[in-house]
Amino acid sequence: MKNIISLFLMLAVFFGCSASDENYPQNGNANDDLETREQDEETEQHKLKKHLLDETITVNSKGEKVVTNPDDILVVSNKERNLPENYKPKDLVIPDVPFPFEENLEKKYLRKEAAKALENMFADAKKQNLQLYAMSGFRSYERQKEVFAANVKKLGEENARRVSASPGQSEHQTGLAIDVPSLEVDFQLTVEFEKTREGKWVLENAHKYGFIIRYPKGKEAITGYDYEPWHLRYVGKEHAAYIKEHNLTLEEYLSDTRPVQTNR
Repeated sequence: MKNIISLFLMLAVFFGCSASDENYPQNGNANDDLETREQDEETEQHKLKKHLLDETITVNSKGEKVVTNPDDILVVSNKERNLPENYKPKDLVIPDVPFPFEENLEKKYLRKEAAKALENMFADAKKQNLQLYAMSGFRSYERQKEVFAANVKKLGEENARRVSASPGQSEHQTGLAIDVPSLEVDFQLTVEFEKTREGKWVLENAHKYGFIIRYPKGKEAITGYDYEPWHLRYVGKEHAAYIKEHNLTLEEYLSDTRPVQTNR
């Protein structure tokens, strides 16, 4: 009888080990499969990001690179990538935030999603006894021509290109960018803003609402523009959080191999 019981126990152990071997492959096969899947996913996501940055342009008759995805939340407009001259977002609204002027000018407008995020950010800043103001949002192609011409006349063309965009290259035309000054700097767009209570708060908290400092300090060679602590660009919370955490520009973020999701 004892021999029979021992035989049953041995069989149970044998089949139990076989089942374990079947469910959990040995020699790291499960981990290898997982790593392969992750690599495949990263490859596909990298292709997506490459599409977003490198393949979302066409060349016009003037030899200029023009973006083909101007409505994308992650659209990149810079000195190498022009927006279509006639582009104007269809969902522009005036955010319910303070402006240092009363006129109903086009620069009061932002795309709806960005406007809502700005309202939330301004409301939370106010709870901290901080007073932010919105200075300049949407800027049409025609208005860009006027602004750039004025800067060239004042600063010379080389210096003007460091602080302002040529017509068609301004983020303001996307309706996703907003300049945010404060009373402490007399509503001026100046680097002194970073030293104010409002400027420090914006630097540390803007990403929580989906905004990034589009032209950060130390990244001038990448963005092509001088540091602008007042210039905020809406990209959505998830993207903004990663960009902030890793101290990236939008160009670097979209060139990185990290998986990314787009908002259309």
